[in-house]
Amino acid sequence: MLQAIHHIAVICTDYEKSKSFYTDILGFEIIAEVYREERDSYKLDLSLNGDYAIELFSFPSPPSRPSRPEAAGLRHLAFKVDNIHQAVEHLNKKGIQTEPIRIDPYTEKAFTFFSDPDGLPLELYEG
Repeated sequence: MLQAIHHIAVICTDYEKSKSFYTDILGFEIIAEVYREERDSYKLDLSLNGDYAIELFSFPSPPSRPSRPEAAGLRHLAFKVDNIHQAVEHLNKKGIQTEPIRIDPYTEKAFTFFSDPDGLPLELYEG
């Protein structure tokens, strides 16, 4: 039945800031950008390594996330990286704070967390 994850939808509060974060800092490529006047909303389609991955939306006055990271619903998004130390260094040089790198006790793989401009928890997972 299911074949793969098609995309992840993210609603942001500052469209330009989030657009810059996902493209300039994380390296996603823009596939399409549409302004939907009737909704006063942008929809930005982003790909990662040629695969459609994220729909970034802006909406007027979206409600805040209830808590971080233990609210019901999506807990975080995780991105696979080859070298977590290089990825963390790249983020830190761009002014993005990361948590200390930890080791998953079950997989013995390195991981860390950081946040997008709206505080959405994001994870780097070395694999």
